[in-house]
Formats: sequence, C-alpha cells, structure tokens
Amino acid sequence: MYRLPTTHSSSPETFELPFGGKLSARNRWVIMANLIPWSEFEEEYAKNFSEKMGAPALPLRMALGALIIQEKLGISDQETVEQIRENPYLQYFIGLKSYQEDAPFEASTMVYFRKRLKGKVINKINREMVKREREVQEDKEKEGEEKGESKHEGKLILDATCAPADIRYPTDLEILNQAREGTEKILDCLYQEVKGKLIKKPRTYRKIARKNYLKVAKKRRVSHKERGKAIGQQLRYIKRNLDYIDQLIELGASLTCLSKRLYKLLLVIQEVALQQQEMWEEKKQRVDHRIVSLSQPHVRPIVRGKAGTPTEFGAKLSVSYVDQFIFLDHLSWENFNESQDLKTQVEKFKEQNGCYPESVHVDQIYRTRDNLRWCKERGIRLSGVPLGRPPKNRSVELKKQAQLDEKFRNCIEGKFGQAKRRFGLNRVMTKLSETSENKIAITFLVVNLSTLLRQVLLSLFVKNQKSCLSPLLFIIYLYAN
Repeated sequence: MYRLPTTHSSSPETFELPFGGKLSARNRWVIMANLIPWSEFEEEYAKNFSEKMGAPALPLRMALGALIIQEKLGISDQETVEQIRENPYLQYFIGLKSYQEDAPFEASTMVYFRKRLKGKVINKINREMVKREREVQEDKEKEGEEKGESKHEGKLILDATCAPADIRYPTDLEILNQAREGTEKILDCLYQEVKGKLIKKPRTYRKIARKNYLKVAKKRRVSHKERGKAIGQQLRYIKRNLDYIDQLIELGASLTCLSKRLYKLLLVIQEVALQQQEMWEEKKQRVDHRIVSLSQPHVRPIVRGKAGTPTEFGAKLSVSYVDQFIFLDHLSWENFNESQDLKTQVEKFKEQNGCYPESVHVDQIYRTRDNLRWCKERGIRLSGVPLGRPPKNRSVELKKQAQLDEKFRNCIEGKFGQAKRRFGLNRVMTKLSETSENKIAITFLVVNLSTLLRQVLLSLFVKNQKSCLSPLLFIIYLYAN
C-alpha cells in the first residue's frame, strides 16, 4: 500500500535538531534536495503498490534519495544506511522532518528501492530536473518568446558506450565447469527426495571431471585441439547429469524441493548446454543470445573494438549530450547499431527544447545515407566529412569545420569518463537486470545533479563576494562536489 505524502519536504530552517540550531541552506545536500522534482513523480511511483493491501510503503523521496546518496558517495547498502543514520543533512535530503537516531530503513530495503524505481522513471526525473533548472536560469524575456517550428537552436552530441557488469572474464571451458558443478548440486537435492526408491546414487564422476578441467585450465598455453577436447568432455558430463535429473523427476522427485536460485540455475544450464553443444559441433565462435555468466544470464558480449578491451560484457547504452548535461536514451543487454537511434534522439531534443538542433555531432557509424537524408530534410547539419570519395580540391573551411566538430564531440567522452571513474558506470555491481538498469540510470542522474550543484555554488559565490571561503578554497570545494 502506498500513501501519497501530504507535505513533501520542509525547509532546512524548520528541520528539528536535538542539539539546537538549524541546517545551513548552503549545504550541498540541501541545494540538491531543492533541485529534484520529488512531488511530480509520486503518483507514478505509487503504481507499484496496491491501494488497499499491504503495509504503507516508504515515499519516493526516501527511496530515490537513498539511491542518490549511495551513488554520490560510492558506498555499499549497509554504509548508506549508516551514513543516513548519522548525518542530519542526509536525513533532510530523504525527506525526514526531524533528526532521528534510528535508521529509517534496513539495508536490505535498498534492493527493493532499485526494483521499484524503473530506469524509465529515473530518466524522466533526470530530464525534468534539468529542464526545470534551465528554465529558471533563462532570461524572463527569452522565456516568453515562442520558438517557431523552423527555428534551430543548440548542439546535440550522440554516442554509445558500454556499462560492464561485475563478472569474471568468460571462457567456454570455465562456464561449462560451473554448469557441471551446478548440475551436481541439483542432483544432490533431488536425490534426497527419492532416496528410498534408489539403491545407488547416480554416478556423476565429479572428481574425474574436476581433474580433467584443471589439467587444461592450469596450463599457461593450451592448443586449440586440447581446448576442444576438454570442452567436449565437460559437455558429456553435463548431458549425463541432465539425463539423471530427468530420471529422478520421473521417479517422483519434485522441482519444488529446489531453492529459487537452484531452479533458475537449472534453466540457465539447459540453455548454456544447448548453445555450447551447437558451437562445439559446428566449430564456430559465436551464437545468438549467448550466455556468458550463469549468475547473470542477461549479460551479453558487446563488441566495441576499443584498444585494450575489444569486447565488453554488460549493457550497451545510447546517450545524448546537451549543454553540459547527459541523458540515457536507450539501454539494451543485446548488441545493437546505435545509428538507428539518431532520429529518436533528435525528436526527444525537439520535445525537450521546442525546436530542432542546429547541428548533431556524431562519429562515423551514425553517418548513414538514411540519417543524412533525414537531417537534411529538417535543416540539421550532421557533423563529419561527406560520404564517398573525398574531392581533390577540398576547401580549407570544410577541413576546419570537421576538426572543430570532432573537438566539440570530445565533451561527451569526458562525461563518460566522469561516470565511469567518479561514479559506478565502469563496473555495475548489481546482479539483476532490473536493478542494473536502475543503477545505470541513477548514475546519469547523479552526473547531471553534480553539474547543477556546481552551477548553483558558482552563482552563490558570484553573488556573495564576502564569502568566508577564499577563492582557492572555493574552487577546491566546487570540484570536489
């Protein structure tokens, strides 16, 4: 059950402290709390709950605020709860009206926050937050002007990246060894159900299988023939174990005796065995929807062709960048061609800003004939050199324009670096697909929130020249947040 809060937040002056005094309006958490449109998405968040049944759920501000705190500070679920319990500013940020010594929720509740807050909702909050603050900062005269359909303003940068998941580098032999060990655990559980009906427990040859695996896995250099032979052995062990599982089920063993984790593991192992058997028999290196992790079967290999890491394992993201702000437009666990998202991303820019951009800055993969024709019909300049053979007498202006476009496009690479080095986009530690999508969306929201925070702090410093902070200390504080 979900109850819409009657009052969404109190001012920092009215926040009750046990030791007296009041919260500072210039604290970063107070400023960020005023930047986020909490109340506008309460009803959408309430759709996750029943109107009559169940205990009252925690409000959106507490759920989203806790996830933002975790991403901003780069800490675990347990540490997030402890930080909130100890810090009155963090308690104000999540919507409490007075300081309390007890934790407002358990650390395990953070998992449910990530499940309930879908990535699409967080992306909407991200766009609405940026849109509202940009409108506040604009001139009143400019706010009153209506933008015509033919008017073009602003520049749009598009690019794609990968958010790697927290998995070991996958190899076929290692995945098959884990699958074999999983079938052995499932056999042990099912055998206990029909122990009285069988004289002997089915033989799994687990010690011999383990020895055969280590004989190849421990070698520094393994030939193609040796690896293929070891993979074939593990596939036969898995097939034998899966046949025994079917026999035990026919004798009366019920799959309900398996835990939820083991039942899910059994389904994944069956699919992995089919994929690996197909690749081994046909001697090929790829298969559609290839599973590279038994614990995270939604993760797929994303071939990026980057130096050092040609293949990454995680979610592929299609992202847009406008005026120092970055937005997540498309997330998929399957590999896709990002050039197909250009039209959708440009239309989102028009919906957000009321007009098309003057230019769209992209890399070579976006410059298809279809995209060039579509942009030309709408009066949008697509960056980069023209398709086809370059002319002999290429003008100096075109060369200079191409160089300037490429330099300007580097802004989005800097945002990727910030999201991956400063925040958690470089390795997504969550395990489920929905919680990982939430984590990725929260990262982009926090990146934009940090940009807005710097702008607000800078404007406060400019307005108040008598600040107690020296210019050098202020700059250090500004970039530290």
